[in-house]
Amino acid sequence: MVFLAVLLFCGQGMAAGFVRCQLADGFDFPVGKPNSDGYYKSRGYWPNGHLGEDWNGKAGGDSDLGDPIYATARGVVVISENIGVGWGNCIIVRHAYRDETGKIAMVDSLYAHLHQRMVKVGQTVEKGQLVGTMGGNNGMYLVHLHFEMRKNLRIGMNRSQFARDNSNYYSPTDFINKHRVLPTSFQKYPIPLGIFAPYGRSLADARSDGGETAVKVPTLPSTQRNLPDTGPSADDEDFWSKLRTRLKQGKMTEGVDPPP
Repeated sequence: MVFLAVLLFCGQGMAAGFVRCQLADGFDFPVGKPNSDGYYKSRGYWPNGHLGEDWNGKAGGDSDLGDPIYATARGVVVISENIGVGWGNCIIVRHAYRDETGKIAMVDSLYAHLHQRMVKVGQTVEKGQLVGTMGGNNGMYLVHLHFEMRKNLRIGMNRSQFARDNSNYYSPTDFINKHRVLPTSFQKYPIPLGIFAPYGRSLADARSDGGETAVKVPTLPSTQRNLPDTGPSADDEDFWSKLRTRLKQGKMTEGVDPPP
């Protein structure tokens, strides 16, 4: 059973915690699931420019208002709110997955300008689950989905504090196409919440030099990858204990080395 772990507080006083979730078993497109059928990219990703992709219905105009937006993969909702200004209704889902080297990594997917939000912070979602509907930020834009994939888990809604390049962001389509099917197991991992500042506020130790994601997660030996969900190992508990201590102290810059 997924549960919310003990609440903590990071450097800016924003509530933080952990929710246990299984690894993602693959990534699909957030519209026209699973392969974006009926939609097209009206604007693509490029570093130091547009940091995500804009997706529109092929019928054009605002014909796609209210169309379903789906979670790109299994994960935990870490932001779900109306940010206002140029963002409108936004959702960020955090995903843990096993990368090409067999190590566990995390990535954030962002869904912006939504007409409606269907999920809450701390909620676990499955790949292809409805999380919201397509909008245009209350008429500010033609209706579309702005979609991002972030390497750096601390960005949240404060993009100006971080390098606008491939050190912090993925090309969403490239990332999805490279991770369509992934190995998973019944084991659940603690997914951190609240490790970024609220919109418009600074994060005291935020790196803008393109450094690696602050949160590192332990890699399981290959012999443990298909074990039933019996909870974290002693090494895992030690790792997350150290991470919780650093969160309390506001020391997110260097992260915590995973157990060997």
